[in-house]
Amino acid sequence: MSVPVTVMKFGGTSLEDGPGFARVAELLRSQEIDDGPPPIAVVSAMSGVTDALMRSLRLAQEDGSASAARSLEPHFDRHMEVARALGATAASTMRQLLETARKEIVELLEADRRDDTSSRSRNAITRDAISSYGEILSAHLLRLVLNEYGSPASYVDARRCIKTNGDYGNARPLGLETALHTRAELQSLLNRKRLPVLGGFIGATIDGVTTTMGRGSSNHTATLVSAALGARETQIWTDVNGVHTADPSLVEQARTISHLSYDEAEEIARLGAKVLHQRMFEPVRAQQIPIRIRNSQSPRAEGTLISAQSPSPEASPTQTIKAIAHRNHLIRIDVRSTPALVANGFQRSIEAIFNRHQISMEIVGGTAEGLSLACDEGVPLAALVQELNQCGSVEVTRSRAVVGCVGEGLNSPSDAVNRMTEILKSFDSTLEWQKISRINLVSLVDAGLVGQLVKRLHHEIFEQ
Repeated sequence: MSVPVTVMKFGGTSLEDGPGFARVAELLRSQEIDDGPPPIAVVSAMSGVTDALMRSLRLAQEDGSASAARSLEPHFDRHMEVARALGATAASTMRQLLETARKEIVELLEADRRDDTSSRSRNAITRDAISSYGEILSAHLLRLVLNEYGSPASYVDARRCIKTNGDYGNARPLGLETALHTRAELQSLLNRKRLPVLGGFIGATIDGVTTTMGRGSSNHTATLVSAALGARETQIWTDVNGVHTADPSLVEQARTISHLSYDEAEEIARLGAKVLHQRMFEPVRAQQIPIRIRNSQSPRAEGTLISAQSPSPEASPTQTIKAIAHRNHLIRIDVRSTPALVANGFQRSIEAIFNRHQISMEIVGGTAEGLSLACDEGVPLAALVQELNQCGSVEVTRSRAVVGCVGEGLNSPSDAVNRMTEILKSFDSTLEWQKISRINLVSLVDAGLVGQLVKRLHHEIFEQ
């Protein structure tokens, strides 16, 4: 019987410099076993590189392609600095890879400038192609580091593994095609004891056009690879010890959660936790492949285990709640019409408009006279509101946020849930929206209240 593989994903902060790459190489080597396959490495771009690539698109429109390309040189230098420390051979290889990347990026920037800016699909294809270079270069560089450390490793083009639809910038993987291509690309390397290294975040259509799956989606890549190969475990290595009871930047007393269910973790991700990605859980659910969130700078810390079920809550009712999560930068949109129209397909019409604009939203209230919805602030609002005006009067309220208490069994009556509701109302006596389900208690609030509210909730639940 073959030994299942471990998939290890490393974020950009784990790969920000030479010492970071060295730590990652040692972590991968520590997972190598004599009688089993080597681990698989999935990597993000070096920290800051994807943002720089996206900025280069704007710079090209303003100042020309040459100026935009020059803006990337400090980041290319960071790659070269790591490679030079490995020796002349690695430095020469990296130099050639960077020269190829420079030429291709300039060609893409020039093409983007020539294209009519109204060609949204063409521009989106170019954006995805340019933003993919961070992961491509990072994966090549880690392969060089591993080889220098004595671990036979091979670069794998993730676009040959992860097959997606054509929703550029937010592509969805095609499950069967991804599984088949991933096994075809990786299994032979594993059989030959070669450690595969591939970039996260990126994929390709069946026709081979580069796509990206949304920011933070390297975690999703890792679980797609795990599912394709029936992995033993997916490890997500980042710069914190795991998932916390609240955002540590807001709550100094936040502590690491030892164990979450897939459902709990997915809800925490939906509410904005940066170490998780909302779509990373679906691929591993059926096979119940565990996910572990670890800290690459403190590898002895146990981190957070995410599996099909989390431990049953202890006697204290507050143990039902695992985390306080929040999501900023939302807007509320109220669409009002007549009761007759609202009763006749009004909600379907509203949902269809959001779908046409490819904007995710959540219904946060409804009356006989209309609907209230919440969505991200960064959406193309003018075009959306223009079409919504055909359904009724539209009012937009900015600076909204969602705050949620997350944990299995929250819809069971308990003193803890009652207390949470009291606290929320004490901060905002006219709560705009509140929803309770098996997994969460969520409220839409004024964004200015979030810091104080999260601290108060955390104190009541976890610090008493």
